[in-house]
Amino acid sequence: MPADLRGPVAAALAAVGIDDGHLAVEIVDSTRIQELNRDHRGKDTPTDVLSFPIDELGPAAGPRELGDVAICPEYCVDMTLVESTVHGVLHLCGHDHETDDGEMLALQDEVLATLR
Repeated sequence: MPADLRGPVAAALAAVGIDDGHLAVEIVDSTRIQELNRDHRGKDTPTDVLSFPIDELGPAAGPRELGDVAICPEYCVDMTLVESTVHGVLHLCGHDHETDDGEMLALQDEVLATLR
Protein backbone atom coordinates (compact mmCIF):
# COMPACT_ATOMS: atom_id res chain seq x y z
CA MET A 1 0.00 0.00 0.00
CA PRO A 2 1.33 3.47 -0.78
CA ALA A 3 2.65 5.03 2.43
CA ASP A 4 0.55 8.19 2.03
CA LEU A 5 -2.65 6.10 2.15
CA ARG A 6 -1.91 4.37 5.47
CA GLY A 7 -3.49 7.20 7.49
CA PRO A 8 -6.77 7.17 5.54
CA VAL A 9 -6.91 3.37 5.77
CA ALA A 10 -6.34 3.46 9.54
CA ALA A 11 -8.97 6.19 9.99
CA ALA A 12 -11.59 4.23 8.03
CA LEU A 13 -10.85 1.03 9.97
CA ALA A 14 -11.02 2.86 13.30
CA ALA A 15 -14.39 4.36 12.32
CA VAL A 16 -15.87 0.88 11.95
CA GLY A 17 -14.13 -0.55 15.02
CA ILE A 18 -11.55 -2.75 13.33
CA ASP A 19 -8.14 -2.55 14.95
CA ASP A 20 -6.35 -5.50 13.40
CA GLY A 21 -6.17 -7.24 10.07
CA HIS A 22 -4.62 -7.23 6.65
CA LEU A 23 -5.66 -5.45 3.50
CA ALA A 24 -4.04 -4.33 0.29
CA VAL A 25 -4.50 -1.10 -1.63
CA GLU A 26 -3.24 -1.06 -5.19
CA ILE A 27 -3.13 1.86 -7.59
CA VAL A 28 -3.97 0.55 -11.07
CA ASP A 29 -4.37 1.91 -14.58
CA SER A 30 -7.61 2.07 -16.56
CA THR A 31 -6.94 -1.19 -18.40
CA ARG A 32 -6.51 -3.12 -15.14
CA ILE A 33 -9.53 -1.60 -13.39
CA GLN A 34 -11.68 -2.36 -16.45
CA GLU A 35 -10.46 -5.95 -16.43
CA LEU A 36 -11.27 -6.31 -12.73
CA ASN A 37 -14.68 -4.68 -13.16
CA ARG A 38 -15.49 -6.98 -16.09
CA ASP A 39 -14.26 -10.16 -14.42
CA HIS A 40 -15.80 -9.56 -10.99
CA ARG A 41 -18.85 -7.39 -11.62
CA GLY A 42 -19.75 -8.14 -15.22
CA LYS A 43 -19.29 -4.47 -16.18
CA ASP A 44 -16.87 -4.02 -19.07
CA THR A 45 -15.98 -0.40 -18.27
CA PRO A 46 -13.32 1.28 -16.17
CA THR A 47 -14.34 2.65 -12.78
CA ASP A 48 -12.80 4.58 -9.90
CA VAL A 49 -12.48 2.11 -7.04
CA LEU A 50 -13.24 -1.57 -6.50
CA SER A 51 -13.23 -3.52 -3.25
CA PHE A 52 -12.84 -7.25 -2.86
CA PRO A 53 -13.77 -8.22 0.71
CA ILE A 54 -12.66 -11.49 2.24
CA ASP A 55 -13.64 -11.64 5.95
CA GLU A 56 -15.92 -8.58 6.08
CA LEU A 57 -17.28 -8.53 9.63
CA GLY A 58 -17.68 -12.27 10.23
CA PRO A 59 -15.78 -14.20 12.89
CA ALA A 60 -12.06 -14.64 12.34
CA ALA A 61 -9.65 -17.04 14.05
CA GLY A 62 -6.73 -14.61 13.82
CA PRO A 63 -6.00 -11.25 12.29
CA ARG A 64 -8.70 -10.36 9.78
CA GLU A 65 -8.07 -10.80 6.08
CA LEU A 66 -10.12 -7.81 5.04
CA GLY A 67 -9.42 -7.95 1.31
CA ASP A 68 -8.15 -5.77 -1.49
CA VAL A 69 -8.91 -2.29 -2.82
CA ALA A 70 -8.02 -1.30 -6.38
CA ILE A 71 -8.03 2.40 -7.23
CA CYS A 72 -7.72 3.97 -10.67
CA PRO A 73 -6.81 7.65 -10.16
CA GLU A 74 -7.66 8.40 -13.80
CA TYR A 75 -11.33 7.64 -13.02
CA CYS A 76 -11.48 9.29 -9.59
CA VAL A 77 -12.88 12.49 -11.09
CA ASP A 78 -15.33 13.15 -8.24
CA MET A 79 -13.05 11.91 -5.45
CA THR A 80 -9.46 12.46 -4.37
CA LEU A 81 -7.17 9.49 -3.88
CA VAL A 82 -7.72 9.77 -0.11
CA GLU A 83 -11.52 9.78 -0.55
CA SER A 84 -11.32 6.78 -2.87
CA THR A 85 -9.21 4.92 -0.33
CA VAL A 86 -11.64 5.57 2.53
CA HIS A 87 -14.54 4.64 0.24
CA GLY A 88 -12.92 1.34 -0.75
CA VAL A 89 -12.01 0.40 2.82
CA LEU A 90 -15.57 1.06 4.02
CA HIS A 91 -16.79 -1.30 1.30
CA LEU A 92 -14.32 -3.94 2.56
CA CYS A 93 -15.93 -3.59 5.97
CA GLY A 94 -19.41 -4.39 4.71
CA HIS A 95 -20.80 -0.93 3.93
CA ASP A 96 -22.68 -0.38 0.67
CA HIS A 97 -23.93 3.05 -0.41
CA GLU A 98 -25.98 1.44 -3.18
CA THR A 99 -28.23 -0.35 -0.67
CA ASP A 100 -28.16 1.77 2.50
CA ASP A 101 -29.94 5.03 3.29
CA GLY A 102 -26.86 7.22 3.09
CA GLU A 103 -25.06 5.82 6.13
CA MET A 104 -21.90 4.81 4.28
CA LEU A 105 -21.39 8.18 2.60
CA ALA A 106 -22.12 9.97 5.89
CA LEU A 107 -19.52 7.80 7.63
CA GLN A 108 -17.10 8.48 4.77
CA ASP A 109 -17.58 12.24 5.30
CA GLU A 110 -16.96 11.83 9.04
CA VAL A 111 -13.73 9.91 8.41
CA LEU A 112 -12.54 12.46 5.85
CA ALA A 113 -13.24 15.31 8.31
CA THR A 114 -10.83 13.69 10.80
CA LEU A 115 -8.10 13.72 8.14
CA ARG A 116 -8.29 17.44 7.36
